[in-house]
Amino acid sequence: MTFQQRTHLAGSLRAEHIGQHVIINGWVAVSRDLGGVLFFDMRDRSGKLQCVIQPSEETMLLYEEAKRLRAEYVVSVSGVVRRREKVNPKMATGEVEVLVDAFDVLNESDVPPFEIKEEVTANEDLRLKYRYLDLRRPNLANNLAIRHKITQSIRRYFDERGFLEIETPILMKATPEGARDFLVPSRLHKGKFYALPQSPQIYKQLLMVSGLDRYFQIAKCFRDEDLRADRQPEFTQLDVEMSFTNEEVVQEIMEGSLRQTWSDLGYTLPPFKRLTYKTAMERYGSDKPDLRYGLEITTITELVRGKTEFKVFQDALEKKRGVIGAVVAPKAAEWSRKQLDQLTEHAKIYGAGGLVWMKITESGVESSAKKFLSDEVTSSIAAATGARVGDLILIVSHVNWERAYTILGALRSELAKRLGLLEGRSFEFAPLWVTDMPMFELDEATGEFVPKHHPFTSPNLEDWARASEGLEHIRARAYDIVVNGYELGSGSIRIHDRKLQIEVFDMLKISKEEQQHKFGFLLEAFQYGAPPHGGMALGIDRIAMLCCGTENIRDVIAFPKTTSMQSLMDDAPSTVEPYQLRDLHIEIK
Repeated sequence: MTFQQRTHLAGSLRAEHIGQHVIINGWVAVSRDLGGVLFFDMRDRSGKLQCVIQPSEETMLLYEEAKRLRAEYVVSVSGVVRRREKVNPKMATGEVEVLVDAFDVLNESDVPPFEIKEEVTANEDLRLKYRYLDLRRPNLANNLAIRHKITQSIRRYFDERGFLEIETPILMKATPEGARDFLVPSRLHKGKFYALPQSPQIYKQLLMVSGLDRYFQIAKCFRDEDLRADRQPEFTQLDVEMSFTNEEVVQEIMEGSLRQTWSDLGYTLPPFKRLTYKTAMERYGSDKPDLRYGLEITTITELVRGKTEFKVFQDALEKKRGVIGAVVAPKAAEWSRKQLDQLTEHAKIYGAGGLVWMKITESGVESSAKKFLSDEVTSSIAAATGARVGDLILIVSHVNWERAYTILGALRSELAKRLGLLEGRSFEFAPLWVTDMPMFELDEATGEFVPKHHPFTSPNLEDWARASEGLEHIRARAYDIVVNGYELGSGSIRIHDRKLQIEVFDMLKISKEEQQHKFGFLLEAFQYGAPPHGGMALGIDRIAMLCCGTENIRDVIAFPKTTSMQSLMDDAPSTVEPYQLRDLHIEIK
């Protein structure tokens, strides 16, 4: 089949093109025969354009042929650009249209399983099954164009600062980095497996040992873990590492990269705030707080100590790390008992045993624990939280410091939704650095301490000298970037000293045999002059999600998986032929 090469993209035509003869190739979005004049909208990735066929002696045959045009037919159109009689302000090309003098149908289309338009009505599973059709929608196509601009901006920025883009292996050795590996069986080496990288962490450290000094990569990473709304089993991150550096230098470089990306997309990032992990938890109940709204947490542990026999509070007061905290919902005192019960159930999801509420009314304080709390206590709580008449106070107590603030943080986020504090604020950005992260966290399932980031993160050496006092007190030389409640990236200064790395492995109860088996090559590399180094990784998917104004990470990935880790379009994962399993020395039982 031959057809004329296009001269313009459909969405590129404007008033300055009036009078020009153009050729447009694309899809029919919609066709309308208005009794003597036939209109159809052409669509390509750049947008839509109205085309017109007016029947005359010269164009009657063309007009009759055009009556068969249907949505999603692939066509090539030629004609003259002219001004539209009625401007359509909702279309970028709304000032102009093409008066068609010729067209060819390059391919017909069956009726698609859903209408392809910006205002989507089909459910997401159906759209994921026919993802190649869903990607014809202008907003999704635009999301991928924005993602392209993000990666191009990143590459320019780091190239200008002397970083080398270096690819690292996809098939690697299985090493624990905080999540479950995807394993790939080896055909040539019976009984042995590769792992898909959770990140290029060890490789980029080895590149620093190699003397390459400044590295970056837009890397594919894989984690076989339960999915959340903002997580995929395969994801893309900007991976960065530097030698002879410290926290301030890494943070300056990474912050500059985000500022450049936002600027290239036409946005401005406000100044980055800085919070320690402890402050972020105690004020916002999260190590990735959304700072676009207030609703700060007030700790009232000492305020009620010795002033109540309320058992719910006493349980927390008797524990060293017990916490009682409160968050205020402004002008929510009129909320019904049903609404309060819903908030209680929401808190229980995050580990709360229950929820104490107080309503500040003109006639006094109403509370679910009124008989356990004196007027003096309720008044002091209201004063400490800054609650006013008409406000609702929600109180949480827990024997575990981190759990208490996590519950309060979850309530804070839920209140923001119910109060509409985020409506219309998708393109308002509140970035911050969270620093002084804990080196370790307690795994509630095993009762053992595990790395908060990964075991290659350098501890704060002053804290490390007091490790015998408890691992929960050791801070890491680690830092996160957070924007609008999303952790965009994590980084740290790494361990470069072999002795210290072994000490950390020992503290994590990794046996000498396992250290040698899983990390022997890294420990050996540290014997040959490893420089001080550090870096960071930023999530490209989440950056794109924020810059596109969506809360669905699948909206910025061409072919995403569902939350059950399936690809509905190509039915992956799928079964394989028996001979393939035999070649890999695998038997399914």
